[in-house]
Amino acid sequence: MDLATRRRRAALFLLFLVPGLSISSWVTRTPDIRDRLGASTAEMGIILFGLSVGSMIGILGSGAMVARFGTRPVMGAGTLLIIVSMAVVGGGAMLTSAPVVTAGLFLFGAGMGGGEVAVNVDGAEVEQISGRTVLPTLHGFFSLGTVVGAACGILCTAAAVPVQWHLAAVVAVTAGMFAYAFRAIPGAVGKTRHPNRRSESGSASTRGTVWRDRRLLLIGGVILAMALAEGAANDWLPLLMVDGHGTDPALGSAVYTGFAAAMTIGRFGGGFFIDRFGRTPVVRASAVSATLGIAVVVFADSAVLAGAAVLFWGMGASLGFPVALSAAGDSGPDAAARVSLVAMIGYVAFLVGPPGLGFLGDHYGLRTAMIVVLAFTAVAIALAPAVDARSATATDDADAPVPS
Repeated sequence: MDLATRRRRAALFLLFLVPGLSISSWVTRTPDIRDRLGASTAEMGIILFGLSVGSMIGILGSGAMVARFGTRPVMGAGTLLIIVSMAVVGGGAMLTSAPVVTAGLFLFGAGMGGGEVAVNVDGAEVEQISGRTVLPTLHGFFSLGTVVGAACGILCTAAAVPVQWHLAAVVAVTAGMFAYAFRAIPGAVGKTRHPNRRSESGSASTRGTVWRDRRLLLIGGVILAMALAEGAANDWLPLLMVDGHGTDPALGSAVYTGFAAAMTIGRFGGGFFIDRFGRTPVVRASAVSATLGIAVVVFADSAVLAGAAVLFWGMGASLGFPVALSAAGDSGPDAAARVSLVAMIGYVAFLVGPPGLGFLGDHYGLRTAMIVVLAFTAVAIALAPAVDARSATATDDADAPVPS
């Protein structure tokens, strides 16, 4: 790997670290934000709906923007939105304004969703250049960011640091990371839209072909289930432990930190197991682990046992998203369109999940609401063979579009 590629990979590590650090910073403060706003569980679901809507809007436009402008400006704009969103959420907490917090989460979702395809397409190219498995490690840096952010969030919660000052510090740190990393990202990567080419990425014919790919839709089913498992923990785990198992807010944040640590370990170690055993066994084992962990959290009355089971939940949810994106990218021609489709399906979990679980939790309790997540991860066990690259060769070659 040459020096430019190493710098580019390191820059992507930082660009994955920024959203992880940001999301865990506000997630660990959700009990404090909820108390500041005086919101019920259902009202928190509505507030989190801003995150969902922003994510969906961002992901719907991400593939087309990458095809038109390339990955660099798209991931740059997305990262800037994430940084700005933390300042807005902090301002909303300071002003005790639910609409401002909702707006901040909308910006965060738009930044995450808008940059999702770009950063993964760029990471997939680094995989091709280096000949090494990179995407799970890149997503591992997102999880590492969640661990660091959650640990800082626990300390700030225990020390009663106001939410706005905590998030202001996060803005300063992530802005510095972005300024350092962005210079190493090359331009024109992923840019495939040309006015005189009928086969351009994002064209109507390409989108139609991608939507008709049955294997790609099955991969989308895997990412939907595993993204819901990850997103449910990101959005609700601290409150789930506080309201569902009677822990104090600091301990609820600590349990979330354990979840984030398990995600990090799973993603940093995932490349070894994928290279050794293949995608299907790894994704199936991940879905089994997540299902087992969520089941214990839902049905066990012991807070200690539930806290331990969160580790299985985190380990299981760790590889579904990056492995499914990698499988989508090499499932056929036009990787950007394929990654965009699968990522969009995954973001349906972020659109429907937070408010849906919030409304269910308000009526039946958050533990009972998590049975929905449990059902999805159980289905992912059966869908796991779709991510096997070898199955694509066997089943999809006859249907592959002829290059123009």
